Amino acid sequence: MTAEHHEAAALQHNQAAALQHNQAGKVTATIYDIARLAGVNPSTVSRALNKPGRVSTRTRKLVEAAAVELNYQVNPMARALLTGRTGTLGLIVADITNPTFFNVIRGAESTTVSRHYTLILAESSESAATELTAARRMMPTVDGLILASPRMGDEDIRTLAREKPVVVINREVEGVSCVTPDVEKGISQAIRSLAANGHKNLAFIAGPPQSWMSARRWEGVKAACEWSGIRSLCFESNEPTVEGGRLLARDIRASGATAVMAYNDLLAIGLMQELQAAGVAVPDRLSVVGFDDIFGADFTTPPLTTIRSPLRECGALAAVRMLDLVNGVPEASGTLRAETELILRGSSGRLLAG
Repeated sequence: MTAEHHEAAALQHNQAAALQHNQAGKVTATIYDIARLAGVNPSTVSRALNKPGRVSTRTRKLVEAAAVELNYQVNPMARALLTGRTGTLGLIVADITNPTFFNVIRGAESTTVSRHYTLILAESSESAATELTAARRMMPTVDGLILASPRMGDEDIRTLAREKPVVVINREVEGVSCVTPDVEKGISQAIRSLAANGHKNLAFIAGPPQSWMSARRWEGVKAACEWSGIRSLCFESNEPTVEGGRLLARDIRASGATAVMAYNDLLAIGLMQELQAAGVAVPDRLSVVGFDDIFGADFTTPPLTTIRSPLRECGALAAVRMLDLVNGVPEASGTLRAETELILRGSSGRLLAG
């Protein structure tokens, strides 16, 4: 009998013994069961499962096959004690019911899964205090934290980043790794399109006062309007929702604006609904432009013109950046930017008056 046959026979014997032990004892498989089945030391099993680069390919495959055979499940807390890693990342979004965050979540989730990590989700309900509490609760159980449109102060974010890796989406915080859409291109395209149709007065519906991105978008709108010779004015919204947009319709009609750009698509959709209920035709009497191109933005009548933010790309980039930070990649700092673009649909245009 050759050495290979002896090895196969020994492995088969070990498999039978290990399975018999588990079926009889009704216990969860351990690294000792895997070691017995694979014919190696328990310390070798630990290295193969937690630091596979420290064992040979042949040994790693033996251990992995034994783990599958025994339906071995890694205990993340036990692994954390051994390696200092939980294999888990946290993601906190400002409002889980806001479709703006759907693609952020999808982008981050697809990346973490592909890297064999688990993503845990929480929301702040647009509250800085709730957000900080959620972050504090998550920090002990995750390897790093992604904050999407955070509402807490810069110093609180920097404090968290000193404890564990933190990546911020839709906001820039000095000293913290960030991923943000570059709003300049999309806004410039939208304002030029409105100017080409003869619009001279534009209203901007702002987002929450604590939103860093709302302030950046308003700055971008003001600069583009000044360049194009358009008068711009800003309206504060009570909340960045459909209802918030509906509540501003009367004030916007009274402002004399012929075009509106909203902080997000939900506000734009609510505004359109209220205008149409009042018999104000869109875009014949008022052009409306949203922001983000959320799912359902083209379900309106007319379909909503909007500035598309690469939200899924931002989520994926944030997750990649986070994993780089967790693994000590020195270049994983600073701000990454993703371009926005105008998506022309039926809610904007018209006017063309002399």
